[in-house]
Amino acid sequence: MEKNDFLIPLNGLASGKTVYRWTSGKKFFDEFENQDILDADLRIEVEVEKSGSQIDVDCHIAGRLTVTCDRCLGDLMIPLDSVERLRVKFGDANGGEESFDEDGRETVLLSVGDTELDMKQVIYDYACLSIPLHKVHADGECDPEVTAHLGTREDVPGEFVGEENPFAALKDMLKS
Repeated sequence: MEKNDFLIPLNGLASGKTVYRWTSGKKFFDEFENQDILDADLRIEVEVEKSGSQIDVDCHIAGRLTVTCDRCLGDLMIPLDSVERLRVKFGDANGGEESFDEDGRETVLLSVGDTELDMKQVIYDYACLSIPLHKVHADGECDPEVTAHLGTREDVPGEFVGEENPFAALKDMLKS
C-alpha cells in the first residue's frame, strides 16, 4: 500500500459527492498483524458527501476473506458485502470519539486540526466484524479425512455415549 491509500482529504473537499475506490488484500490485514485472515480480495468504494460543515461517508466493502474453518481447519472463503454509514464531525482537541446519530450513522468526532480521514481502521474493523463467530464449511464441504476423526452429528456435546456420565455424582451433591 502506498502512504496515501485509504486517506480522504478533508481540507479543500468540495461540496457535493466525491467517490474514492480502493482494493485491499492480505497485505492490508498483515499490517494490522491479523493472523486469522489467511487471504483477502476486497473492493472498497467510499462516497463522501459534504454539506456545509457536515461530512457523510458511505463505505461499501465487497469481496471475500479466507479464514480457517473451525471444524476441519481447512481454508474457508467468506463472501463479504457490507455498507457502513459514518458522519464526520469536528470537536475538541481530543478527537477520535464515536457515537451514533438518530439516523443510524456512526458519528466520528475529529479534532478541528485534522486534515485527513484515515479509513484504514474503519475498513479493517468492519471487514473483521463481518466474519461469523462460528466459521465452518457448509455441510459436506469439510475435509473428509479430518471429519472422519470427529464425532458424528448425533454426538451431542455434554452427552456421554457408551459410558456413564462422570458428572452424575455432582448432580446428587446439589440435592443434599
